[in-house]
Amino acid sequence: MPHDAYVWQRAWTPAVVDAVHRSADIVRSWRVLLAEGDRSGGWTSVAIPWHDLVAAGRPVVGVIRIDGRLDEGRMPALLDKVVATASAAMRSAGPAGLAGIEIDYDCPTSKLATYTTFLAALRERLPATVALSITALPTWLGSAALGALVTPLSEVVLQVHAVDDPRRGLFDPEQAERWVREFGQRVGRPFRVALPAYDVRVTWRPGGGLASVESEVPLLSGSGGELLDSRPSVLRQFLEALDRSAPTGLVGIVWFRLPVSTDRRAWSLETWRAVIAGRPTAGHAQALLVPSGQPDLWNVVLANDGAVDVGLPRRIPLDPSCKMADGANGFRLVSEKIDDRDGLVLEGAGRGRLKPWTRRTIGWARCAGPERQLHVVE
Repeated sequence: MPHDAYVWQRAWTPAVVDAVHRSADIVRSWRVLLAEGDRSGGWTSVAIPWHDLVAAGRPVVGVIRIDGRLDEGRMPALLDKVVATASAAMRSAGPAGLAGIEIDYDCPTSKLATYTTFLAALRERLPATVALSITALPTWLGSAALGALVTPLSEVVLQVHAVDDPRRGLFDPEQAERWVREFGQRVGRPFRVALPAYDVRVTWRPGGGLASVESEVPLLSGSGGELLDSRPSVLRQFLEALDRSAPTGLVGIVWFRLPVSTDRRAWSLETWRAVIAGRPTAGHAQALLVPSGQPDLWNVVLANDGAVDVGLPRRIPLDPSCKMADGANGFRLVSEKIDDRDGLVLEGAGRGRLKPWTRRTIGWARCAGPERQLHVVE
């Protein structure tokens, strides 16, 4: 199946432009964030370097994000803003043109009738040459309004990640496959499936409610919380299941989001390419003691010398000769019994990944003549 990618960055830095050009050979089309409407009807546009984007040589679908908490009474006024933004994007795209407009609105199921009216009006105001699509939620599957909603659309993108209780994780492949197959039976329109190529860090309130979500935009709340990850091997298996038996109407995959070297929550570009190409995605981090330049003082370093991301280990027992140590960068020092003796262990504070060909210092240790290679517990 062909693969699209969302370019969701609000600032088109050189790293974003570089990622677009380095990925053009595996992408069918780009789905680029054009603007966002907030719950109060406010509007924020993204400054897109159209020359660089068009030079990548792939069709462009402009995406307009609408806050799911928007008062439905504001929808008619919002229509004019959407049309104006789409028209400006069509002019900026030049002769290559804009292949389509996608509306990303997490509409409550109870308000799908209003959304249906909005989409019908939008379709009438867009040129016939510009396809209209939307992002759809699995929660809409139980609504009788779904059929009318998709009638004016060229295609639909079904989101199957980050749509459930965060306690259940970011992506459940079994649940996602059920949604995909049911959606194909219900909609009667070509559709694509949006899959995750990123992680999120969440924090919880004392009462158990969700306090914050950190994804493409870093938060200022420190490094704590729980990491919800999308594992490349799991997504590869999911793609293989769809390839073996494609549901009715499924025409492709859309990845959220395009990996960029400066995006610490996204997969590396190399890992994303490996998943799409069906190449191996397994790898392991090495733990090493590296001389610090001071006698008997060593840096504890994690190394990934492979071509794909690797998961961070849970525990790293230090050499028996290490009598003092401490952790850093997400690892802490603990003491425990190792082979019937007291030993020092660096323990990871949470899941994460190490990108290809990178090293990370995770602590120090004072040891006399230790083995340089350490055992890791994944």
